[in-house]
Amino acid sequence: MPPLFLSRRALLQSSAAVAAGAAVGGLATGAPAQAARPDIGVSAYPFPLGAVALLPGPFADNTARTHAYLKFLDADRLLHMFRVTVGIASSATACGGWESPSTELRGHSMGHVLSALAQAYASTGDTAFKAKSDYLVTSLAACQDRATAAGFNAGYLSAFPESFIDRVEARQQVWAPYYTLHKTIAGLLDAYRLTGSALALAVLQRKAAWVALRNSRLTYAQRQNMLDTEFGGMAETLTNLYQLTDNPAHLTTAQYFDHAEIFDPLAANTDALANYHANTQIPKALAAIREYHATGTTRYRDIAVNFWTMVVNRHSYAIGANSNGEYFKAPGRIAGELSDTTAECCNSYNMLKLTRQLFFTTPGRADLFDFHEKALFNHLLGAQNPASAHGFHSYYTPLRAGGIKAYSNDYDDFTCCHGTGMETNTKHGDSIYFVNGDTLWVNLFIASVLTWPGRSITVRQDTTFPQAGTTRLTVTGSGTIDLRVRVPAWAAGATIRVNGALQPAPAPGGYAAISRTWTSGDTVDITLPMALTRESTPDNSAVQAVKVGPIVLAGQYGTSNLSGLPTLTASTLTATADPLRYTATASTGQVTLLPFYQTHGQRYSVYWTVNDTPPPVPFVAHYPFDEGSGTTAADATGNGRTATLAGGATWTTGRTGNAVNLTGTGAYVQLPPGLLAGATAFTAACWVRLDAVTAWTRIFDFGSGTGVNMFLTPRSSSGFPRYAITTGGAGAEQRIDGTSALTAGVWTHLAVTQTGNLGVLYVNGAEVARNTSLTTRPAALGATTSNRLGRSQYAGDPTLDAALDGFRVYARALTAAEVASLHSTGS
Repeated sequence: MPPLFLSRRALLQSSAAVAAGAAVGGLATGAPAQAARPDIGVSAYPFPLGAVALLPGPFADNTARTHAYLKFLDADRLLHMFRVTVGIASSATACGGWESPSTELRGHSMGHVLSALAQAYASTGDTAFKAKSDYLVTSLAACQDRATAAGFNAGYLSAFPESFIDRVEARQQVWAPYYTLHKTIAGLLDAYRLTGSALALAVLQRKAAWVALRNSRLTYAQRQNMLDTEFGGMAETLTNLYQLTDNPAHLTTAQYFDHAEIFDPLAANTDALANYHANTQIPKALAAIREYHATGTTRYRDIAVNFWTMVVNRHSYAIGANSNGEYFKAPGRIAGELSDTTAECCNSYNMLKLTRQLFFTTPGRADLFDFHEKALFNHLLGAQNPASAHGFHSYYTPLRAGGIKAYSNDYDDFTCCHGTGMETNTKHGDSIYFVNGDTLWVNLFIASVLTWPGRSITVRQDTTFPQAGTTRLTVTGSGTIDLRVRVPAWAAGATIRVNGALQPAPAPGGYAAISRTWTSGDTVDITLPMALTRESTPDNSAVQAVKVGPIVLAGQYGTSNLSGLPTLTASTLTATADPLRYTATASTGQVTLLPFYQTHGQRYSVYWTVNDTPPPVPFVAHYPFDEGSGTTAADATGNGRTATLAGGATWTTGRTGNAVNLTGTGAYVQLPPGLLAGATAFTAACWVRLDAVTAWTRIFDFGSGTGVNMFLTPRSSSGFPRYAITTGGAGAEQRIDGTSALTAGVWTHLAVTQTGNLGVLYVNGAEVARNTSLTTRPAALGATTSNRLGRSQYAGDPTLDAALDGFRVYARALTAAEVASLHSTGS
């Protein structure tokens, strides 16, 4: 059912508020506007912004500063160039920076402000935000009414003349006019959806008709050439307008902006992003997922999924951000791209929008919000200056050693990131909770209160996360809730208690499911252990970032402008009374490390040269094999350990989603080297459908040849499955032998664990065999160079004839309960 969107004021006043449904554009919203068309392929929905109130904490602080800025801004200064462009007199002082009268991008901030005002009103019900929004919309309508008198086509609305569009169509030099126009139409759409402004919709409809006029008269080749110039989220917003109005003309216009040069490689799962402007491409992927939701065309979905996987796993820094000098670089090139112009904030803003859309489509994927958490806490939360009453915002976030954050100001630094900063900090409640019927997902650990529309139920989340790895949910009211709590990939050993009683917890990287009838006062306590780890860069394992749980720590260097990466002695990292404050010895001397998001007003180092190999992260790799096309398989942990299909491996229907199909005629999957280097414990788990049960094939085989390896075969000479590990060839193998044969043609869950000298083999979630004398650890194998699924180290062994799904590798032994949970949940 389409949602009825309510402002916080309306929500609190109404006792008949209905549950939120599929929000147009995926924003949790709050206006009396309903989508005419339900989204296709969506099974999780946002709550209205007004349903989620932030409790005291850093997110509430950022929001308050931005709210103050929105009330401070002079609307007539923002309108000045819109009025001048159509000949309306204006005595206001022109804005500076990117809004100055001589800057070709002038006018882009108007849309950001409209969106931020709309979100602020939807969240709070404060009519001051709506009043300013209404004034801006009314004034823009007056400008649009003057378009033809000013010599422009009907419906045109901008702070620059229409001749800028002539220039982009003619491929003449011009600074991204459609990018600027997109900001305005997106702001108008939000003003309609979130404040109920019918005039905003009317202005938007006229402007959309103008966009259609300009593009329909061009040939396909002319449009494709024009799309080489940045055009923002034109297709996304026009698709949202189509969903809202059911007017097919808007979808046609949106698809004029489908950029084949970018879409075609992405559809083929080919990473061709290097040397493309990053924030020009991210909105195209956003458009693709919205076009999938509007049309059901799976090619659009695949484009968006493939793009997200590539950017997250191959193009992102430890803080979750991407780009150097605003451009994507070669896949995996991170250590070689540390500068003062890394991590443009707009990119992370748009990547989080894309992540939410993908979660609506596949809410079982915890890795989506593992990434969301990473970029939100480490990048965007710390991009606002806490010393500014108006929430001044960063453009770039420098990641070179000795970098320092710089911020915007009131009127003379209207960069793109100043604009998206206003939007980011007026919607922090939009991604904490999601819903479908009685199912409630808790995805982020942010202090807040959810007032569930239509159910007389509230869920209060009390937490100081990430200062402590705990959170408590308290239910007020009664009713059935199928509660799903994200257990992050970094949270090994997480515990969940309901009213003090311990509950089954999934393996990290999944969702705890607690379905029951809740009564007032029921509590859920979640403990998420936050281990100290280090994240190596793909292109240089010695360049590492230090993390506590998901939180990146930065060395504090005051006024010292470092000339290169400091060398950190990892063994000296020492905890203090503050759980997120460490001290260590580096080549520069003693240094204090604090959360990067708390680092302001001084120089810092996020990355270090570390000469010892970091221990593997607890959740090493996870391959859902849901791509369905191409020859690569993404690592859903976000660790970037992409797998490659080889030897004719193809795709098939999986236990859930898709799976990789191995034919028994040479097909296999190649995993990255060194997966378990340094690991003294491990788990490997997967679903397998054996099409033939052949002796000495391999589920997995990690090694560096026949003398050094560890493997799981579905059938040894005994006819039963076997796990073995050796550093001295077959004669020195230490083994766990199963006691019954596996069955062909059915999906079977297999897992093997080792901790200390104990190894356990599981089939379908139950222990079938153990060995208490496994003295050889994975670390003894070194950095294995040949890690495969379906292929043995021995050239004479047959290859596997089977489908594999959901292959997981951990650098710890899962408990029996965790293995059982992987089987029972189908993970």
